[in-house]
Amino acid sequence: MSEPAERMPEELVQPIVLLVDRVDPAGRDEGIAAAALASVQAFMRAPENPDWQIWAAGAFAKSVRRADAKMFAKVLAAFPDHVLAEVGTAGAIGLPPMPAASLPKLLAKLQVSGTQLPGGTPLPAQQLTIVLNGSLGMSTGKAAAQAAHALFAWLLDAGQAAVDAWAAAGFPVGVVRAGARDFREGARRASGPVIADAGRTEIEPGSTTAYVVADFGGNFGRN
Repeated sequence: MSEPAERMPEELVQPIVLLVDRVDPAGRDEGIAAAALASVQAFMRAPENPDWQIWAAGAFAKSVRRADAKMFAKVLAAFPDHVLAEVGTAGAIGLPPMPAASLPKLLAKLQVSGTQLPGGTPLPAQQLTIVLNGSLGMSTGKAAAQAAHALFAWLLDAGQAAVDAWAAAGFPVGVVRAGARDFREGARRASGPVIADAGRTEIEPGSTTAYVVADFGGNFGRN
C-alpha cells in the first residue's frame, strides 16, 4: 500500500465524533449512518458560515474520532455549535470545519485509527441509501467518513427540492454493502457523485468507496 498523503497545515477538516460505548456499543451500520447525518446536518444548520464554503470548495476532508460515553458528553458540552445525530442506539457529533493542524485539545486527543463497532442490526435500503464498497474491508471509522463524504456530495449535487423531500421524510438513511462488481455496476445508478478516496488511511488512493441512491418519488437527484 502506498504512503498516505499528508494534510496541509492550513487545510480545513470537519471533525465528527462517534460514540463508541465501552459497555453497550451501537451497531456498525447505525454508527455509520449517525456519523453521515451528523456531518451533513452540521452544514445544514449554518451553511452561511464562510468556513463551510471554503471547506466545501476543496476536498471536504473529514476526521471521524471515537469517544466513550464520558468523553462524548464532554464534547457535547464544550462545543455549543455541535449537531447531535442519533440512529437507533448510535450517536455522532458533527462540528463545523476547523484547521487540521490546530484542532482543540479535547478533539485532538480522541483516537481516529482502529475505530470499530460490532455488526449489530443492519440498516436496510430506504428512500436514501448509502452504498459502501464492501470489498475494501474498511473499518467502521473509515466507512463512516466515506459515508459522510458520499452523503455530503449528494447534498450539494441533488438540489433543494430533493434535500427538502429528504428532510420532510425524517432524514431516512439506509446503509448497504456491495461486492466489487455490484458496487461498480450500481454506481451507474447513483444519485450523486461516486466517492474516490485520497488514500490517506487504510486503502489505496483512488479507491471508489461509497455513493448514495435516493428516490423520493419526484425524479429528484440523478436516478
